[in-house]
Amino acid sequence: MNQTSQDLGVRCYSALVGDPAAGGAAVVITVTREDFAKLPVIAPEAHAGPVDGWVPVNMDVVLYTDAEDQTLETSVLGIPVQIRAIPVSYTWDLGDGNTITTSESGRPYPAKDVTGTYRYEGWYDVTLTTTYAGQFSVAGGPWQDIEGTIDVASEPVALFSKSLESRLVDGDVPVDEDADPWIPARSPDTEGPQDPEARDRSL
Repeated sequence: MNQTSQDLGVRCYSALVGDPAAGGAAVVITVTREDFAKLPVIAPEAHAGPVDGWVPVNMDVVLYTDAEDQTLETSVLGIPVQIRAIPVSYTWDLGDGNTITTSESGRPYPAKDVTGTYRYEGWYDVTLTTTYAGQFSVAGGPWQDIEGTIDVASEPVALFSKSLESRLVDGDVPVDEDADPWIPARSPDTEGPQDPEARDRSL
């Protein structure tokens, strides 16, 4: 669990602190979605494999991340407040128009909990957006839900989808195990095309 302590700029409450009957001050504290969206929630690292940075066309691309709960601490008017970010869903954009939304964070190969494929050769950026639900606790009190969720984008993963068709049909071309497959430098000419049959999938 990640945990940081800093001034998070939270100024609204929804919990009663103090005992007015004993002369204490009643302070109502509410952490809103807008407050939650301003917090420095750390984006989880996205993984799209194989790890070599390329994948054959029409072969599985294994997608996973290591997202976990994050707890941030601050104080308002001297009162300690904890805010917890909880990953609840993951949306993978394969860069060719296809997206996958799932409640599972996935696992590394050989597991295939979350996978996608490419139809065409070229470079693509795989991007992950993690949706977080939030909770907050005032002065060690019970956790309370924050209404709404926030989305946090991870750094994209560059992946080359390679067609191996020429190798498969031309038996006269020897395969150099050390040099094969050849991956071109990324340029406008080597960007992968969009999939005309792209769709949004939910797992």
